[in-house]
Amino acid sequence: MNTDAPIRPQQKSWPKRLPRDLVIPETTLWFNLEVSATRFPDKPLYLFFGRPLSFSQAKAQAEAVAGWLQSVGVKAGDRVLLDMQNCPQFGAAFYGILRAGAVVVPVNPMNRAEELKHYITDADAKVAICTVDVAAALAEASAGLPEAQRLQHIVATRYTDAMPEGPLDAADAPSAAMEAWLRADPPLPAGTVRWTDVLAQKLQPGPLTSQPDDMAILPYTSGTTGHPKGCIHTHRTLMANAVGTSWTHSGPETVGLGVVPFFHITGLMYSVHGAIFAGATVVVMPRWDRELAGRWISRYGITHWTCIPTMVIDLFGSPNYASFDLSSLKFMSGGGAAMPQAVAERLRDQYGLMFAEGYGLTETAAPTHANPPESPKLQCLGIPIYGVDSRVVDPDTLRELPPGETGEIVTNGPMVFKGYWKHPDATKAAFVDIDGKSFFRTGDLGRMDEDGYFFITDRLKRMINASGFKVWPAEVEMLLYKHPAVQEACIISSRDEYRGETVKAVVVLRTEAKGKTTADDIIGWAREHMAAYKVPRLVEFVDALPKSGSGKVMWRLLQDAEGVKKAA
Repeated sequence: MNTDAPIRPQQKSWPKRLPRDLVIPETTLWFNLEVSATRFPDKPLYLFFGRPLSFSQAKAQAEAVAGWLQSVGVKAGDRVLLDMQNCPQFGAAFYGILRAGAVVVPVNPMNRAEELKHYITDADAKVAICTVDVAAALAEASAGLPEAQRLQHIVATRYTDAMPEGPLDAADAPSAAMEAWLRADPPLPAGTVRWTDVLAQKLQPGPLTSQPDDMAILPYTSGTTGHPKGCIHTHRTLMANAVGTSWTHSGPETVGLGVVPFFHITGLMYSVHGAIFAGATVVVMPRWDRELAGRWISRYGITHWTCIPTMVIDLFGSPNYASFDLSSLKFMSGGGAAMPQAVAERLRDQYGLMFAEGYGLTETAAPTHANPPESPKLQCLGIPIYGVDSRVVDPDTLRELPPGETGEIVTNGPMVFKGYWKHPDATKAAFVDIDGKSFFRTGDLGRMDEDGYFFITDRLKRMINASGFKVWPAEVEMLLYKHPAVQEACIISSRDEYRGETVKAVVVLRTEAKGKTTADDIIGWAREHMAAYKVPRLVEFVDALPKSGSGKVMWRLLQDAEGVKKAA
């Protein structure tokens, strides 16, 4: 830390138990798994419906995956798609890709074939590892590309590959619908390789050649340009937040509930990298199920739960809530949406739990800000964490603003990404130099109070936050334009009591479609062509969209009008 730098307000709020900066290991992420597998060989890394996957088993599976990847021609630096809901195979596959010296491209399994094409072509991926429920979509996406750009290999695993054999114990049994999905084994596209066959070959990889500054992961984030952009993260940038689990008192005694999606940067950092570094155990939930969550917290003594506030609200609404024993919970955190004060007070009054909200982006490998567990503030991003210098600046002049004034949040820290894949101009625009340091422009408007806590107030970037899932209007509009009845479309947000915000499409129909195409037609088509969280829940037909003199759609006018409607 620079001792000549001025003392910032957040440093006055810094927890005395924690160092202001961390010493980051000069190793790769793979070394973390080697260490934990040596220290805790028989300890469960994951529990999946009652079946454990130990640290040593996870390491052995990862090595088998790495050996197989190298046998089919995957070289150091090659990108490999990883397309799964939460399951133990996600962690084993992720670290197998790293052990092969390759780069993981985590993909949201809700994406449809049309969306998947971009991830395959932009990442130049030739291999994908997935679950059986998404194998067909990957194959369809690949088949729709020119031959030179197609996937050459797809590996698919069943969820049951990691589940207990036979009937599940009553406490581990999910809803009938979830169990049917988990046990499904649909026909696989020709040439698909089974996960179990990859493991059975037990191929050993060559020597590890990766270095801390090599690219480790290429997660995609959308924006104003329509197509998602890859964020270049190295072993070093990810290591910063993996080591940062000490913020939440995490260690080998920790039992986490892994329900936030692993393909998302938050779930990835807490339930994969953070857990492996700390030697913690994660009880893995593939999809949210409030009854299962309540029973698992009770049965497995969950101590740490990173969640979305709507999950807590849903759990409290369970008719079986009184039968759940939540006394083991020691630390609850979350982000993506603000925690309602009444719910936070209920957690505090009934369980002595102080819900600690945090803040981060895909570009920052999840958290850059977090509330100290000892003294959190509600609807607050928290204070900058280890090694982070975050400021509020005037978005036009970049002048630093004093506490209480609203401006753009900019961040410098060891977890900040290295740039956008194949987008040098976007990378250049994303960073600014202040006081001789490079700061990432978050695009979020916020303020800092006198105690150094940050609060978000608005967005510079056009984005919808639906239950913690980020929806970028330009991407949805680009997909909607492929509908044969749509002449023009503008995506805005609409307030939603449960999701916080939901997606609304304002549509101009082609002349021949007017009077024939309904809102349900648009919504039904969207469900077939885009991830469920992006699908417009509301559709409004108009004769024309408002436009500026240069012909740009004035989306803000439509957004403001929607706000007036909701207020009324």
